[in-house]
Amino acid sequence: MGAVAVKCNPDPTLLRLLAELGTGFDCASTEELRVILNLGVDPSRVIFANPCKSASSLLFAARTGVTLTTFDNLDELETIRAFLPNARLVLRIYACDNDALIKLGEKFGAPVDTSFVLLQRARELGLEVCGVSFHVGTGASNASAYVNAIRHAKMVFDLGKSLGYDMNLLDIGGGYQDSNFEKIAQSIRGALMEVFPPRTRIIAEPGRYYARSAYTLACKVLSRRCHIAEAAQKRSDMLYQNDGVYGSFLNVLLEKEVVHPSLIPCSAPYHHGNAKRARGPHRYSIWGPTCDSVDCVVRETALESEVRVGDWLKYSNMGGEPPP
Repeated sequence: MGAVAVKCNPDPTLLRLLAELGTGFDCASTEELRVILNLGVDPSRVIFANPCKSASSLLFAARTGVTLTTFDNLDELETIRAFLPNARLVLRIYACDNDALIKLGEKFGAPVDTSFVLLQRARELGLEVCGVSFHVGTGASNASAYVNAIRHAKMVFDLGKSLGYDMNLLDIGGGYQDSNFEKIAQSIRGALMEVFPPRTRIIAEPGRYYARSAYTLACKVLSRRCHIAEAAQKRSDMLYQNDGVYGSFLNVLLEKEVVHPSLIPCSAPYHHGNAKRARGPHRYSIWGPTCDSVDCVVRETALESEVRVGDWLKYSNMGGEPPP
């Protein structure tokens, strides 16, 4: 079962479609919970997968019937005991793919050697722990990171059993990419079959893997700077569009993602009268609309012909970008 990471793309149309298909949802905030529950999704299909939650968000979960949630520290257990005492807890353990685009283990995840203390405290507080979760990082590339995390999760299951917990849920997180999904899935399947009994419920938290290819972004060319004299021999001409790295292209800034636009020519581009568009490849750098020099979307790219003000640039696979 997939618990789609809402943070990846909160577009109501996408979320409604996924809800109708029967997916579960990974929510990380009160607002994400509210959006999903307002779609009519049953609370049993939601995991509040933020290991460090505010008291107000736990009270909201309590009012709306969301009980499955994560933790990775002692203070969180105290907060949950106070505001969501009927929670079904999932211990998030540390996991990391050192080659991932974003290493989430730097922020969340309890080291395995602290698991016994955390489980013991949960038992003392009378809290139910039903499983383990991990996330190796966004944009993962090493199957071994998942395999190692699965083996560590089994160790925590065994520790839980020694304390009287009957743990039966494993959340293997996200990080999956189109380019390596089959390879990683094969390794995960082998590791799960090796160490976990068939009765274990396995869920995952794919985000961009679902959403990325579902959206295309079109940006309008607001201005153009053609270099002259000596600069024309050394630098690509510059295009300025109506979206940049502080909006839909944040991953260019955060993850060094390289995007590849294609040209949608405007039938009546500005300021050029009847002059014919120059054909053949033209090289450009592409910039966002701010006055910040960091706001560079593409350092250099070749487009199929001359680009003029008023044209559009089309970007595919934009469904997993951070929202503006």
